[in-house]
Amino acid sequence: MVGILEKYYNNEDYYILNSLSDKSLNIKIPITSNKIRNIITKDEFKTIIANIPIIEIIKDNDRLIENNYKTLMQSGKHEDLIKIIKTTYLRNEQRLNNNKKISEIDDTYFKKAEKYLYNEFSIVLNKSFDETKEYIINILSNN
Repeated sequence: MVGILEKYYNNEDYYILNSLSDKSLNIKIPITSNKIRNIITKDEFKTIIANIPIIEIIKDNDRLIENNYKTLMQSGKHEDLIKIIKTTYLRNEQRLNNNKKISEIDDTYFKKAEKYLYNEFSIVLNKSFDETKEYIINILSNN
């Protein structure tokens, strides 16, 4: 967060936020918006990472999977992003093992979920996106 604009629009206060990928981009959003939530703490991060092995994958068939992905993406829950990442990764691995092309839908949602999850985790860990991804993979590989 860069700052707060008092009485910026319609007599309402606004946050001024920077984009993670482009520091020159400022985003203004009402303080009362329900689209903003607090960044998780390091303890919450550790709990989420510890729970990754028990987060279940989606078992829907191909026709229903995209709607499920959309719903999970909109929930704002880290566990739902992890569910998408695990599901899409495993589905694409299965396709590759059967000499098939990966699913465009799975690949798209895998990348989106990774982006949202690792960007937030990178703030908590004070690491880059790539460092955060590598850090989490290493934690999971050692368990």
